[in-house]
Amino acid sequence: MHVVKGRTDRVVVVGAGLSGLSAALHLRGAGHEVTVVERHPHPGGLAGRLDVDGHRIDTGPTVLTMPELLDDAFAAVGHRREDHLELLPLHPAYRAAFADGTALDVHTDADRMEQAVREFAGDREAQGYRDLREWLSKLYEVEREKFIGASFDSPLDLVGPDLVKLTRLGGFGSLAKAVGRFLKDDRLQRVFTFQALYAGVAPKDALAAYAVIAYMDTIAGVWFPRGGMRAVPQALADAASSAGVEFHYGVEVESLERVGNRVNAVRTADARIPCDAVVLATGPAQSTRLLHGRPRRVVPLRWSPSAVVVHLSASRVVDDLAHHTISFGDRWDGTFDEIVRKGELMSDPSLLLTTPTLTDPALAPEGRHLQYLLAPCPNLDVAPLRWDALAQRYAEEIIGEMSARKLLVDAEPLAVVTPDDWARDGQAAGTPFSAAHTFAQTGPFRPGNLPFRDGNVVLAGSGTTPGVGIPPVLISGRLAAERLRR
Repeated sequence: MHVVKGRTDRVVVVGAGLSGLSAALHLRGAGHEVTVVERHPHPGGLAGRLDVDGHRIDTGPTVLTMPELLDDAFAAVGHRREDHLELLPLHPAYRAAFADGTALDVHTDADRMEQAVREFAGDREAQGYRDLREWLSKLYEVEREKFIGASFDSPLDLVGPDLVKLTRLGGFGSLAKAVGRFLKDDRLQRVFTFQALYAGVAPKDALAAYAVIAYMDTIAGVWFPRGGMRAVPQALADAASSAGVEFHYGVEVESLERVGNRVNAVRTADARIPCDAVVLATGPAQSTRLLHGRPRRVVPLRWSPSAVVVHLSASRVVDDLAHHTISFGDRWDGTFDEIVRKGELMSDPSLLLTTPTLTDPALAPEGRHLQYLLAPCPNLDVAPLRWDALAQRYAEEIIGEMSARKLLVDAEPLAVVTPDDWARDGQAAGTPFSAAHTFAQTGPFRPGNLPFRDGNVVLAGSGTTPGVGIPPVLISGRLAAERLRR
């Protein structure tokens, strides 16, 4: 792996999102002097926060998997995650509700899930689930170090025994077809392929290699931090600060002072911060601005679909509601065609309802529940819709749809987040899911984390290696730190 040449003693990390915090912890643990500059008044980046009438709203991701990656980040500075953050396992990980009125609890325990599948779809599908679970586990073991946990300098870095193993496992085929080899019930197929949305690709078009996302939440497990998702970046920042990392909040980086491809200082409106290297954990749009549009790609990046999120306060919830409930519409492939290709809102929506107060009641006032309703939608490049005029009406539509499906009751909107809001926050094409994981934007073909071979700038976050989601961005921070090895 190529590392930055020259001194890297003093590092400025731009952005205190999860990738930036991970980078800061790993850098500090390796002996670097680290300064973090964050334009928001608190850590988190896309894992943002909003307080409305006593409701502690998380504005970013709501699904937390692979907590061992958090353990690694804390351990880098000699801390234990348990001393900073309490994680609560979710059982079930999800509840899947289907248009035909059936529902399935998704358990991470193999025996419990096998029995649930047997009761839901019969013995043949139960055995198919067992076989799928074994395949997913093998896939993860092959991908963990070489494909997910490594930086790339060239496509040739892929060559080796693990590439052969991944090919034999069918990792370069279609995700939908791969899961379909094990499960014939289309409802079960959806449970193990909807995660392709996180990768920005329809299941029929996604690489089977991305089934590892299903491994992460249906086998490795889903967790929720006490205090809400905001507790994760705050805990990481607290550990970093106690280890000697210096933080500047509410400060926008205006430019990088460069000599050629090397940066010798970061400039804000009020200060010049000298440095030996920089980690840009800012997202593709801001990184491109700070690097004056470089480096350039022959083929422009294709961005993932976006999402509308309605934050709700409810006086009560339906009986037996799970922390995470996925409500699938009757259509499936057509839904992806609408939001990915046609630039249309879903005509038969599939929606994610999260009710964090079922796990941590302190996130809302007494007698109230906090709920998030997420609807995938086209990004602004595919469909530059007038969200300023559309937002409230669309929020009412999806609230009405979930009420008709008997999954929402007595819910009142607190806030609505649209692609326009993501764009105002600096997210390219108004999507929080960054660049889509097409084949041409995967692994060594994704924007690399070392944009200039002779430079001292390193990238971290969902727009670079390995990709989108909490586990990948935590890994990206570690990979950025490794590029700056002393």
